[in-house]
Amino acid sequence: MSPDQTKRKLAAIFVADIAGYSQLMGADDEGTLARLKVLRSELIDPKNKRHHGRIVKTTGDGILIEFPSVVDAVRCAIELQQGMVERNADVSKDKRIEFRVGINLGDVIIEGRDLYGDGVNIAARLEALAEPGGICISQTVLNHARDKVPFDVEDAGEQTLKNIARPVHVYRIIINPGRRRPATPKPEVPTLALPDKPSVAVLPFTNMSGDPEQEFVSDGVAEDVITALSRYPSLFVIARNSSFTYKGRSVDVKQVGRELGVRYVLEGSVRKAGNRIRVTAQLIEAGTSNHVWAERYDRDLADIFAMQDELTEALTTALAPAIADAELRRAMRKPPGSLDAWAAYQRGLWHLSKATADDDEIAEKFFKQSIDLDSSFSGGYSALALYQLQAAALYQKQDMADAQRSAEALARRAVALDGADAEARSCLGWALQARGEADGALAEIERALSMSPNLAIAHGHRGATLIFTERPKEGLAALETCIRLDPRDPYLAVRLLHIACGLYFNGEYEASVKAAKRLIRSYPEFPMVYRWSAAALGQLGRITEAKEELDKAISRAPGAFDMYVHKRAPWFRPEDHAHLVEGLRKAGWKG
Repeated sequence: MSPDQTKRKLAAIFVADIAGYSQLMGADDEGTLARLKVLRSELIDPKNKRHHGRIVKTTGDGILIEFPSVVDAVRCAIELQQGMVERNADVSKDKRIEFRVGINLGDVIIEGRDLYGDGVNIAARLEALAEPGGICISQTVLNHARDKVPFDVEDAGEQTLKNIARPVHVYRIIINPGRRRPATPKPEVPTLALPDKPSVAVLPFTNMSGDPEQEFVSDGVAEDVITALSRYPSLFVIARNSSFTYKGRSVDVKQVGRELGVRYVLEGSVRKAGNRIRVTAQLIEAGTSNHVWAERYDRDLADIFAMQDELTEALTTALAPAIADAELRRAMRKPPGSLDAWAAYQRGLWHLSKATADDDEIAEKFFKQSIDLDSSFSGGYSALALYQLQAAALYQKQDMADAQRSAEALARRAVALDGADAEARSCLGWALQARGEADGALAEIERALSMSPNLAIAHGHRGATLIFTERPKEGLAALETCIRLDPRDPYLAVRLLHIACGLYFNGEYEASVKAAKRLIRSYPEFPMVYRWSAAALGQLGRITEAKEELDKAISRAPGAFDMYVHKRAPWFRPEDHAHLVEGLRKAGWKG
């Protein structure tokens, strides 16, 4: 609908919901629903009709009513709450049905029988500020009704309401003067120290649709993202109960960071339009208010639960690498002398991602520094273990048997320090794979994935292990999942190498050549790929190209050629080794 076609009007909006509805339903759902039905027929509907209200929509515990007059809306709210006081007089506290009411006068957008816009949103935010049995109104409502309806108010001051551009002056109507609250100074919230790993708070997503029925979608998405992020061992995630205390409020992310002790804050919104839903999200570094990442997702509402699962996966898949990238940039800004254990670990990963022999040696120094700075940080041991395996397997800088023993010991140390660390479990699995213990390796890696299903490094280790155990198709799928989950994986060069291997083992020689070229373009100094492209070209009968790649394989990485071709690495099956040698001989190798 174009701006010229949009229908608007000024309306008094009344929003109410039941305080503690979930608890009431949990204790006695049938009895609660029966009492609500009686309240609706005997109190709510008669009061609404008397004051000329139009019920726009109802939810399980809420109602949105439009009134042509602010006076009518206020009278209806006061009479409703006074009626509830009388009805609850002889009801035990745990069974009382108590409404919270918010009233606002504002401009609204008309769409069919529904209403949207700030006029509605402010009323909903006021309702959230009301006490059980109470009514919150805006300054505009007070100005129009104060001389026409007898009531007393308590000034709640200016309130910053979430996603409302300007502060709203809020007043509480006093239903029972004896319940007037004395003014008390707002206590100062102490600033919490940041954890020793990246920390994030996921704030409740704002329902921008103006439809209270969509509130469970916005809350559900935020809750699911909290659960999914909590499975990442490298993240410290604030629990729902704490982050949802900010629901319905417009907040300063710096304040959230101080109060919850987090470095990053995720906030977002949900908007419904027809059969589509749009979710926007942004990740902010709390200390600086800098935007780290932002994205928008549009989905169909055909299956709301499938849609919610899909949104959660998309959000968490994007968030974990975004936080890792932000942490890496933060660590790189620090001078080496001021690094803590986490920053040293991040610097090591950065050098490891360069996939060169020199950077590998620098990475080792940072991983050792991380352990020296904090001997209880399991990540330092895991990273050092992976470095040692890589130094032996890729660059022949260490004896393979010695590296395998040391890496396994380091990985077991990491697991001992934190048995719930999925990265440590995955690292142990990779150390076992290097020894040729495929069954034990897969058991540890699968255990890691049961703890953290979206852990990219575990998918990468699983993929490579499957490739070398006669399951190349499954292995390739796992490697693609790894890269999708973490496109900037520090071990990306190794992932691409394993994809070339898996395609070769699966007989997809043309695809293997393309995968090898992809690796060479991204990491021209990486020495390990040429024997695979030579073998694949040999199998394809492209002998001239195959001989060129074979020459590079022998001249650029003679140690690797000897380890993997003249000999056989512990994790290679004899059949796979023979398959590789067959392709190299077709390429012109005389060994």
